[in-house]
Order: sequence, then C-alpha cells, then structure tokens
Amino acid sequence: MSEINTVLGPISPDALGVTLPHEHVVAGYAGFDYDPYSRPYNLDKMVQICQRALEPAKGYGLNSLVDATPMDLNRDVDLLKAVSEKMQINIVCATGRYTEDMGKWTYLKQRARSKIGDMQTELYESFMYDITQGIGKTGVKAGVIKVATGFDCISACEGAMLRAAARASKETGLPIITHTENGTMGPEQVELLVAEGVNPKSIMIGHMCGNPSMQYQLAVLNKGVNISFDRFGIEVFQPDKVRLANLIGLLGIGYTDKIMISQDFIACGFGRGGVLPEEERQKVANWSFINIFRNILPALKQAGVTDEQIKTIMVDNPRRLLSGV
Repeated sequence: MSEINTVLGPISPDALGVTLPHEHVVAGYAGFDYDPYSRPYNLDKMVQICQRALEPAKGYGLNSLVDATPMDLNRDVDLLKAVSEKMQINIVCATGRYTEDMGKWTYLKQRARSKIGDMQTELYESFMYDITQGIGKTGVKAGVIKVATGFDCISACEGAMLRAAARASKETGLPIITHTENGTMGPEQVELLVAEGVNPKSIMIGHMCGNPSMQYQLAVLNKGVNISFDRFGIEVFQPDKVRLANLIGLLGIGYTDKIMISQDFIACGFGRGGVLPEEERQKVANWSFINIFRNILPALKQAGVTDEQIKTIMVDNPRRLLSGV
C-alpha cells in the first residue's frame, strides 16, 4: 500500500503526523436503540460534542486518529466525515466485528444454522465490501480491519471473524487491529492470524496494557507483531502507573519500533447516558483524548524516554502500520 484510506478520501502516509491508533469518536453497544429513553439521534449536536472532546488534543498536535469502532458497535461514518471536516483531523475508520458476547451475531448465526450461508465467507465478503466498495452509500472506504475476542478464549464465531479478516488483509494489504478482553488471548490471536498468512508487521494487538505481566507482553512482541498500550485513563482495568511501568520497561529493552499508545476514548455514545458512581468516576478521571499528551508523554520523558522514541511511537509506527510499508 502507499495511500491510506480516511473518511475524507485517501491520503499520503506522510500526512498522518501524530496519530492515536485506537480511539472511538462515537460508539454504541447493541440494544441502545430499543431503550425508549435513549437520546434522539442528532448529528449536529453529536458533532459538536466530538469537536469539544477533540479540540484540546488538536492543540497538543494531534493530526490523525484511527476510529476503531467495528460495524456492530454502531459505527457512524456520516458523523466521522463531519467531525473530520470540521476539525481538519484525519480519521481512519474500520471494518470488522466485535466480540461474540457484546457484538451483533444473531443474523450470521441463524444463516449458518440454516445452512443458507457460510459465516466465514460472509464475514469476508462484508469486510471486502467496506474496503473496496465503501461503507453503505457513503463511499467511505475502511482503512483498517478491527477484530475482537472475548475473555480467555476465542469462540467459533470469533475464529471465523479472524480468519475472514486475515483473508481480507492478505488481499488488500490493510492492517488488522484487535481488541483483547481483560489481558487475555493476545498470543492466540497472533498465532491464528499468522497461521492464516498475515504478515506480522500488519498486525497490532490491542489492549496489551490490560495485562500487567511483561511476560505476557513479550510473548506477543516476540512474534514480530505490533502492540498497543491503548487504554490510558481507564483505571477501572489497570492503573496508569502500572501501564507506564511496563511501557517504560519495554521501551528500555528495545521494542520502541513495535509499540503504539492510545486511550480507547469514546467522545460520544448512543443511548440514554447517565452518571457513574463517584468511586468509578475517579477511575476514569483522566480518560480523554488528551491524557497521553498531558500526563503520559511527560511521565515517559521524566523516565528518560527520548524525543526520538516518542516520535517513533506517535508518528512512525502508526504510519508504517497503516501504510503497509
């Protein structure tokens, strides 16, 4: 690949600049649309909410982000286009599916049970349509393939998804980025994808900071893939201090060119909204598009991480992953 698909069209890899490789501009869990108290859809209002969330990050130099929302977490390409246009931030959107437990799988399962269709083939076809034809009627082509697995296992549906994604990646050159649940199944994801013929350099295993074990992280890194520490600010799962300690250690032993960082932030969600209890609210007090810029990068520098290493993490590694070079 040379150019990178964004929601406003293809761009040169050099146009990416500082990039957050795993975020969510807007997302919604399955079932929100059956809640009579869900907020009505208002594109203009949602765009304004996303603008307010992104404006401070742009002030820190953010130039691009990957919206890792798969199709079954209510990916909204029209909203992504509007936000990208107003903010002048490159947004790369995803094709792909979420975990069997939390995604939308009933339709494909029923087709497979009835022997009408083959799940793996139909997943592959849907991914390829998003990549080559465009998503819905928007004409926007996906720039990454997002896959996900549940806690401590890869289900049959998730295995079909990974194999379909592998086939689409091999045929198009698009990278695969992943969701891992609670720090599990990273090595297994890599083994399956590589066995299906995916170039390890085209894989980024996500949420690797969900497991505090450096042995776990090395087990993935040593397979030649990229990883992301991409939940900074979500201290419900791990304290940022633990994430930082592991990240600094991995950078110190030579893995700078394989690591990216992000926050998995959701600027705007579908549904009725609500307020977290105080104890839980404290655990996400820093969760935003700017936590990395305001807190994490200064902490890395204080620990001796160089400006060149930070550029590699924030600019060079995302560019290599997304451009396939």
